[in-house]
Amino acid sequence: MGTALVYHEDMTATRLLWDDPECEIECPERLTAALDGLRQRGLQQRCLCLTACEASEEELGMVHSPEYVALVRRTQTLDKEELQALSKQFDAVYFHPNTFHCARLAVGAALQLVDAVLTGAVHNGLALVRPPGHHSQKEAANGFCVFNNVAIAAKHAKQKYGLQRILIVDWDIHHGQGIQYIFDDDPSVLYFSWHRYEHGRFWPFLQESDAHAVGQGQGQGFTVNLPWNQVGMGNADYLAAFLHVLLPLAFEFDPELVLVSAGFDSAIGDPEGRMRATPECFAHLTQLLQVLAGGRICAVLEGGYHLESLAQSVCKMVQTLLGDPTPPLLGLMVPCQSALESIQSVQTAQAPHWTSLQQNVAPILGPSTHFPEGRSLPLLAESPTYEAAEAALSPLQGELCLRPTPPICTAVALAVPGAALALPPGVLLQEESALREETEAWARLHKSLFQDESLVTLGKILCLLGGILDGQVRNGIAVTAALATAATVEVIIQRCLSHGAQRLLCVALGQLDRPLDLADDGRVLWLNIRGKEAAVESMFHISTPLPQTTGGFLSCILGLVLPLAYGFQPDVVLMALGPAHGLQNAQAALLASVLRGPAGGRILAVVEEESILQLARTLAQVLLGEAPPSLGPFLMASPEEIRALRLLKTQLEPRWKLLQVAAPRPGPCSPIA
Repeated sequence: MGTALVYHEDMTATRLLWDDPECEIECPERLTAALDGLRQRGLQQRCLCLTACEASEEELGMVHSPEYVALVRRTQTLDKEELQALSKQFDAVYFHPNTFHCARLAVGAALQLVDAVLTGAVHNGLALVRPPGHHSQKEAANGFCVFNNVAIAAKHAKQKYGLQRILIVDWDIHHGQGIQYIFDDDPSVLYFSWHRYEHGRFWPFLQESDAHAVGQGQGQGFTVNLPWNQVGMGNADYLAAFLHVLLPLAFEFDPELVLVSAGFDSAIGDPEGRMRATPECFAHLTQLLQVLAGGRICAVLEGGYHLESLAQSVCKMVQTLLGDPTPPLLGLMVPCQSALESIQSVQTAQAPHWTSLQQNVAPILGPSTHFPEGRSLPLLAESPTYEAAEAALSPLQGELCLRPTPPICTAVALAVPGAALALPPGVLLQEESALREETEAWARLHKSLFQDESLVTLGKILCLLGGILDGQVRNGIAVTAALATAATVEVIIQRCLSHGAQRLLCVALGQLDRPLDLADDGRVLWLNIRGKEAAVESMFHISTPLPQTTGGFLSCILGLVLPLAYGFQPDVVLMALGPAHGLQNAQAALLASVLRGPAGGRILAVVEEESILQLARTLAQVLLGEAPPSLGPFLMASPEEIRALRLLKTQLEPRWKLLQVAAPRPGPCSPIA
């Protein structure tokens, strides 16, 4: 169905008319830089472009009082001195004769995007707007924001479409207190915000921006604040927040729509945020959100004041919405001490309200979000400029990030050609391989298992794997003959390593053992999900039982599989479903969907012939980019599942730092995480 891009050039009409160092960063060039970036990369041309229309005053009234709307309307007739005098009545705001028109366009763009997504015209989209909205309140402009674009969009979705569960993810670096106030007692809206806080010493200087503010009345637990108490948070810190806080709550909440207050002042180089998360990180955050709400995501621009950082971050997000592979995440996946303390404080505050946090598998320490007496805050000068931080990244960044999108999205190698009837449109059917000699050479390792038709199937699988490794195919499904799955997996691993793959993640389900002659040299991370025992044979050979509850399964995926995968940073992911794997279709789909991220979409799923008709179509759909089906009602993990996962994490945390949710000891933030 595609991706919508909603915009109107009139939203560049407002600008500051007097000297004000605080407000001058909110300028028209923010929009033009983002739009130029989309055009230069050919992304705008791939979107369904919609021209924003003004929201009506009735629509503004879903959130704002008539008196406040009338006040903003009057700014159209005020002169410069009157505008400046009115602006001083609010905090960090400036008015312009075109403010009313632009602010109505910004709201209208958000409403049009919601309409397009909820009517099925598109699957997702971005509203490229200014002024931003998440600080705006019922009767007050605040922090460059005039009308609360995302809050009005949420009200619109509830009233027009009858939605009962809406998730708002606010990754702007400032707390969106306007959204929080509007939905403070509303259990139909789950509001998550991370923000620079510094123990209340950063704007907007509010106690209710801290983790203890969880909502009021029936809305308790539906406001989730994650305060960043240091600058310099990076990719690992943002991922940890998603994996250990946001996504567990979101899966339990089960939203029908995801709204993103997409502020990119939380990206590297921004003068407001002074954080270190690279633009690529926002591609991964977006893809993680796409497994929710059937993939229905409406992103609305908020902040972002370093033009190059803003443009790159917007482009990475839109590429992911369009279905392109996520770019590699560079740097060590090691969350810093301060980030872990903040995550702990949120878990402690929210655990009474959420089953998914009550089953937390790590020890929850007491609140530790405040520095001891005498300990100073980090200096803002410690955060690098965009250029300095960019220069510190791996010299391979340019090569990795420019890796072209494979011309073929998903291919399937089938043992039984007739099964192709079950596959969705757009999937390439792998033909027989012409490399018979090479296939036979690999087959000699297991001669008794690869004969006649199974040898032909192996040839198809090797051809498909070659396409993935060579960048011609993004991902694929390999269907093996009965009893040949283990041998096929061993051949695939050896083929990957001989073809130059530096790191291969193998997630094996069911009765599949790690090949005996596989070296434990760190090139292959083998994670076996089966049986009844949790075991760590080495830091690269791990076994865990398959949880039987939705809560246990999600804890396994979010708390173990993804932290390992992102920490390992594989070139390729192999997901092998062996005999008696025990996965339901929805579980297999979710696992395949989230595993696309760590390796930039390069994933090969191996399934046995007998399960192809039930499973291959679902896997093909998620590998093509569709959202996985719901897992069903949330059931808390069993004590046995919690114990098994706790045992594994305790043993693995010294090597795989992204597993941590408890701050071990004081230490500086990672340099480029």
